[in-house]
Amino acid sequence: MKSTLCPCQSGQEYAECCGRFHRGDAAAGTAEELMRSRYSAFAVGAEDYLLQTWYVETRPTAVELDPKQKWTGLEILGTRKGGPQDKMGTVEFTARFRQDGADHEHHEVSTFVRDDSGRWVYREAI
Repeated sequence: MKSTLCPCQSGQEYAECCGRFHRGDAAAGTAEELMRSRYSAFAVGAEDYLLQTWYVETRPTAVELDPKQKWTGLEILGTRKGGPQDKMGTVEFTARFRQDGADHEHHEVSTFVRDDSGRWVYREAI
């Protein structure tokens, strides 16, 4: 069986890295883990996971990913809080993708909070 490295660029296999979050076998323990798993969800087309991990007050009604958009890289630039004991955190990152034959970058500082169940969710970009 062929191993597949995780799109989040952790160096781990997808099934044991972000795949476990996408399958519902585990929940992200930090804001950065959630951010990485959401990036991977964009890369593998896990629209449901994106909605499930979005803060209820800022969540769109649907997510429709463009199959022509291919996510090609992720660089974590910094984190602030968002650890196992925190209730809020930010992650600054650059995500790279290819679309219509051109390379693009998306830079963002994302905020993450714990929802009522204690799970990390994406709130918004600041």
